[in-house]
Amino acid sequence: MEDHDDFAFEPIPGLPEALPEGEEILWQGRPSTLALAQQSLWFNWVVGYFVLLVIWRVGVSSTQFPLVEALGHGVPFLVLGMICAGVILAIAWLQARGAMYTLTTHRVAMRIGAALQMTLNLPYQWIENASLDLRKSGVGTIALELKGDSHVSYMTAWPHIRPWKMAKPQPALRCIPDAEKVAKILAEAAETRIADASSIKVGPAPQPEGSDTGTAVPAE
Repeated sequence: MEDHDDFAFEPIPGLPEALPEGEEILWQGRPSTLALAQQSLWFNWVVGYFVLLVIWRVGVSSTQFPLVEALGHGVPFLVLGMICAGVILAIAWLQARGAMYTLTTHRVAMRIGAALQMTLNLPYQWIENASLDLRKSGVGTIALELKGDSHVSYMTAWPHIRPWKMAKPQPALRCIPDAEKVAKILAEAAETRIADASSIKVGPAPQPEGSDTGTAVPAE
């Protein structure tokens, strides 16, 4: 069977048109499917809920039926949990496969959308700050705070957006491997591109108590 590329119409993968003269690609990547499922679709919470539900059902049944029969009573909940987990992973895979993040010498480009494709072009001059939320695995999210009236739609950009920042949504490179390295590439490219290098700083994202600590990558 012939393999078809859904994005074969793109002159460069992840970009709607060829790069202008003098612009170069510095990095391209897409979200990790599992990390995206865990951080944007509550995969771990859903799995944990069904595990507890199975344990509870077997525990209740074991007070009235033999253990083997009680274990059987937990099977429907286990199957339902597996179906829900599979749906979440499928959605995350579609979102990750449909996304392509690109850093060039001039901008951040984000091709996003599982069904309806759109591309966000964010010149470095539009970016006020960038925050890095780095996890122990090395996977992380880089959120981009835009200047002035520049804005994106939270619902349209989800899940490629900083969670819960609805007043002024921040587009984000979500759940990317080697996020610290990518943040450094972003900071260096921004410094080179704009005259006032101090206007963009890549620092730690605010962390809720008990979560992994963000790693600061300053723009020198």
